Amino acid sequence: MHFTEKILVLDFGSQYTQLIARRVREQKVYSEILPYNVTIDRIKEFAPKGIILSGGPSSVYDKKAPLPDKEIFELGIPVLGICYGMQLMAHMLGGKVAKSARREYGRAELMIDDDTDLLKKTGARGKSIRLDSEGQGSRGVVWMSHGDRIVKQPEGFAPIAHTDNSPIAAMADKDRKFYALQFHPEVAHTENGTKILKNFVFSICKCKPRWTMQSFIETTTREIKDKVGKDKVVCAISGGVDSAVTAVLINKAIGKQLTCIFVDNGVLRLGEATKVEGMLKKHFRMNIICVDASKRFLDKLKGVTDPEKKRKIIGNEFIHVFQEQAKKIRGAEYLAQGTLYPDVIESVSFKGPSAMIKSHHNVGGLLKDMKLKLVEPLRELFKDEVRVLGRELGMPDEIINRHPFPGPGLAIRIIDEVTRQRADILRKADAIVLEEIKKAGLYSEIWQAFAVLLPIRTVGVMGDERTYENVVAVRAVKSVDGMTADWAKLPYEVLGTISGRIINEVKGINRVVFDISSKPPSTIEWE
Repeated sequence: MHFTEKILVLDFGSQYTQLIARRVREQKVYSEILPYNVTIDRIKEFAPKGIILSGGPSSVYDKKAPLPDKEIFELGIPVLGICYGMQLMAHMLGGKVAKSARREYGRAELMIDDDTDLLKKTGARGKSIRLDSEGQGSRGVVWMSHGDRIVKQPEGFAPIAHTDNSPIAAMADKDRKFYALQFHPEVAHTENGTKILKNFVFSICKCKPRWTMQSFIETTTREIKDKVGKDKVVCAISGGVDSAVTAVLINKAIGKQLTCIFVDNGVLRLGEATKVEGMLKKHFRMNIICVDASKRFLDKLKGVTDPEKKRKIIGNEFIHVFQEQAKKIRGAEYLAQGTLYPDVIESVSFKGPSAMIKSHHNVGGLLKDMKLKLVEPLRELFKDEVRVLGRELGMPDEIINRHPFPGPGLAIRIIDEVTRQRADILRKADAIVLEEIKKAGLYSEIWQAFAVLLPIRTVGVMGDERTYENVVAVRAVKSVDGMTADWAKLPYEVLGTISGRIINEVKGINRVVFDISSKPPSTIEWE
């Protein structure tokens, strides 16, 4: 992405790394995450105006502690270390790190000793700065998560904040523009954490807020035109927001050179093909080919219970289908996918940091011998940014506001083997969940709601007869970008209606349960 105002985040394995990038982007400054061991040449090529070192689970004294190239401190640009990033900075620049007398985790009160630079105007909740009992310094609540602490800062650094447990909770070398925080400014629990990051991005790195969706559209459409030339592109339409926005963006760039292919893989939502084809043809007059490959996919999935195998099978089969269809389209050289930034990050393990939780079929399932070249215009965006992009492109709310739907579809919501019968059962149950949430006016308040078919059967009584049928779990979560999520507190009346309708209307189900797990520690999807 060709932007001059950029902040680079080096990942050392913190669960909050992506949140750092999101917080920077919220300020309309482009931010990207790269692994800690990226080469210095790649960093120079990226040309950031500042670098943020993320937190992580390691200690700088571990035998295999992740360490970046020390030359990052010789580039002449500002560097901000957060948590492990702070300890790393101290360790690599001649300071001393030691085990804390006690681990500091969660809420802590920060006493600010220097509020003229990074920590300027960061009093609690944005109110006037509170003074301590001695009339010195300001205070604020921050979020800690560390077992080590700085006992000696490197030469040139001075402490700028402390807590009762950490005498150096923040430090700065203002001459070299190196800053470090023992706490996490990116999380909501830290008061004025966003303000601290804004101070770094704008006051210290001198960035300008030029990362907007309009600028993204202009830059990306130009890049698509340059890349594709006069060739044609086939785009995978799944029914989800990501693929729909991808198609509309590429359609804006190259028009009739794009052909969308909608594949019915047998594990889609109820009536999906008809809805998607109708919406895109009506609003954007796109070329769309609908392919019913449900039997083909279900045959491949027969007997498969491992979710990773399901993902890979579906991802690979998609590519096969697209290749076959592409042969029928003269001049088709590219395959467009709705890959998002979290897909890219979560699909790559940085050997210690950011351990892979699951593969995404958009990234991990591609065939090595794939004949089509890839176009992935959204691979630098988070989900909420994609929705903003869709609105900027003039897409209707019925598409933009759709809940996320996984690439492998219902296959990863059918725990155990996928069969046509089980897919039909789940399809009907899932449709009821969405219908009732919409009727209750809750759809727009919820990030994602769906049904999961469990691999267990339970005893029930229906019509005075004993039944032994399937169990469905209802999942509903609230989130901003899908990286963290809390279970949605659906009203009992709504849950009761959903349960009653599913049990009465979907043959094969006699019990409904509600999932009250948050992410983390659980994921949003069950597989």
